[in-house]
Amino acid sequence: MNQEQIIQNTTQFVKNTLKDAEGGHDWFHTQRVFKNAHLIAKEEDVNLFIVSLGALLHDIADAKFHCGDESIGPKKARSFLEEERVSEEVIVHVENIIKEISFKSSVGRKQQFTSAELSVVQDADRLDAIGAIGIARCFNYGGFKNRALYDPSIPPNLNMNKEEYTKSTAPSINHFYEKLLLLKDLMNTKTGRLIAQERHAYMESFLTQFYHEWEGVK
Repeated sequence: MNQEQIIQNTTQFVKNTLKDAEGGHDWFHTQRVFKNAHLIAKEEDVNLFIVSLGALLHDIADAKFHCGDESIGPKKARSFLEEERVSEEVIVHVENIIKEISFKSSVGRKQQFTSAELSVVQDADRLDAIGAIGIARCFNYGGFKNRALYDPSIPPNLNMNKEEYTKSTAPSINHFYEKLLLLKDLMNTKTGRLIAQERHAYMESFLTQFYHEWEGVK
């Protein structure tokens, strides 16, 4: 089976798997990450087949929707890719992308695996967490978890470990300070950094407007 057909099959597999997913982690999120990854990859020396598979499968079973089990995503990706007769080398690379891509995986520890392909997919995923869509996703997930929009009495926790981050029930606004506003400086690629700067500025503008409206000032 050629690579183009495998990508098509993977796309359909992900669409079917995520058809009932939470709105911030659904097929459309994956599609945006896939597009971002291809945009970034134009300026990077990478294996585009691995980038494509990593982008498509990075959220195939997000741990936060599977009782925190981080093994399900890589296992599900491996099972599918084996059926597609993808080489073991590529499967292992995609598994490692899934294991290392998330922000929470970097909380309190060093990244265990690095590659140019991971850098591209990670930047693509992080770009979808900031800017206008990032704001929408943040509040969509907060509503999904029935979290407060904002509570001035609950300050952001800027020194969380991975367990604290995973179990946090803080208001959605706190997530900007605990993750979203940090992503600009965590980008791996030149293209990722350039796009992130604009989206970061948009979030800062949004927060200024949010606090003005919260306090009832002009």
